Amino acid sequence: MTEITIGIDVSKDRLDVHRLPTGEEQDFANTKSGLTALIRWLGAGPVLRIVFEPTGRYHRDLERRLAAACYALVKVNPRQAKRLCEALGVRAKTDRADAAMLARMGAALALEPQPVRPDILNELNELVVARRALIKDRTAAKNRAKGLRLALLRRQNATRLGRIEADLAAIDKAIAVLIASDPALARKQTILLSIPGVSDVTAAALLALAPELGDLDQRQIAALAGLAPITRQSGNWRGQSFIRGGRARLREALYMPALTAIRTNPDFKRIYARLTDSGKPAKVAITAVMRKLVILANALLRDQRNWSPEAP
Repeated sequence: MTEITIGIDVSKDRLDVHRLPTGEEQDFANTKSGLTALIRWLGAGPVLRIVFEPTGRYHRDLERRLAAACYALVKVNPRQAKRLCEALGVRAKTDRADAAMLARMGAALALEPQPVRPDILNELNELVVARRALIKDRTAAKNRAKGLRLALLRRQNATRLGRIEADLAAIDKAIAVLIASDPALARKQTILLSIPGVSDVTAAALLALAPELGDLDQRQIAALAGLAPITRQSGNWRGQSFIRGGRARLREALYMPALTAIRTNPDFKRIYARLTDSGKPAKVAITAVMRKLVILANALLRDQRNWSPEAP
């Protein structure tokens, strides 16, 4: 039986679709009726996988409808798809060409389908992203206040700061209610909060940004966070290892907890001191603590147990 791989290029208004190995192409409106037409076009045949790139809110309805229709879905990193195009010498950049490339990528690399993220995690992620944006706005407003001379502008800036604080409080409350409404999420939050240095804000960010926590091994979770050192060597040459890739927002969520853990957790304090005493820069030592922290969180969630000094 022929294995069919579908590539879909998602945009705000349209879905461009390519079917391998037949090469059939079609486009559909990115609407409720368009998704119905797409599912009808896909038919009940042996579709092995459907490959697409995440595009924020534009792919959510597509993902939800296809998952409900029991199709196997693969979301790929846009950077990887772009590099495959470059490696194959494909220069055309159209929606149809992108759909065809996604189908070729899925078939050539035999990409494995991934479980669809539950709606509650999508909602939590939106709240966490909105909170992060408000924190940036608050920082900008506070910095702006230092240079304001006119009373009118100072009043307006103070009003804006008050609005931001109110919005932050509302989002924090919504996050707490959302997590409490799901027993599994609430249990995970309790486990994460048992780790010294992890606050409610950090726990929510980890749950939203790394729902895979507890399901991966330590190398996989470190790579997911972009905290796994990349070795550089060729022949007798040995380059300096560094971290790259992974989820940048997840690393940001781990930074402040790592600093707190260095002060409050003896294990992390020893790791930091050992590295800095051996001449490593402080940034490298903090990165090592961040890696240890995400590995610890992964292990605790995997084992469904709280952190304790006796059994870290």
